[in-house]
Amino acid sequence: MAQKNECVVMLHGLSRTKYSLGKLASELRADYDIVNETYPSRSYTVEALARLAVGGAVAKCGQDSSKQYAKIHFVTHSLGGILLRQYLSEHKLENMGNVVMLGPPNKGSELVDFFQSSPFLSLTFNTLNGPAGGQLGTGEYSRPNQLGAVDFPLGVIAGTRNYNLFYRRILNNESDGKVTVDSSKVEGMADHLVLPVDHTFMMLDRRVITQVKQFLKSGQFKRE
Repeated sequence: MAQKNECVVMLHGLSRTKYSLGKLASELRADYDIVNETYPSRSYTVEALARLAVGGAVAKCGQDSSKQYAKIHFVTHSLGGILLRQYLSEHKLENMGNVVMLGPPNKGSELVDFFQSSPFLSLTFNTLNGPAGGQLGTGEYSRPNQLGAVDFPLGVIAGTRNYNLFYRRILNNESDGKVTVDSSKVEGMADHLVLPVDHTFMMLDRRVITQVKQFLKSGQFKRE
């Protein structure tokens, strides 16, 4: 068992709270110190949230001055992965560990494109999802597509369960109901795994939890 000389920062998705990652955090707590806190995902832009949520969590991961963590790992869901990419595009962590992103819109989401396609839909979407939500489209100038390749050890888990019949018409390709499998990919990632899970609850799935543990430990997913 690890001596808890490593920390895991957990970043939830849009309109969620730390409790959405609670089960996963509990599973990891035996081997790692955990920082899992709610941030105001609907209140600010991606850039501002990266400073607030990621910067704040990294600081708290090392708040005990008597402890120098060998590694700081990250586990993110959805928007959380984009916030981490934004933060790491501006900051370098000397003790950077492994990263697992669950359902990240690394190339944006076609759902955002659809809801931004008319003034009424856009107003409704932005009211419900805030500034960061509106930055997650698939266009060239969307925030995810402006961030470029990753240069840290990243494993991505994408899902293929889409239970929303309406969203199926918008997301023509294989998806988790919010993000297509293709859109979850990003240049520079170390590994990519597709599982039959949905976007909203993938972090509760036993297969996902097992694979998160595997990647944090070894830097790669386990395949049969």
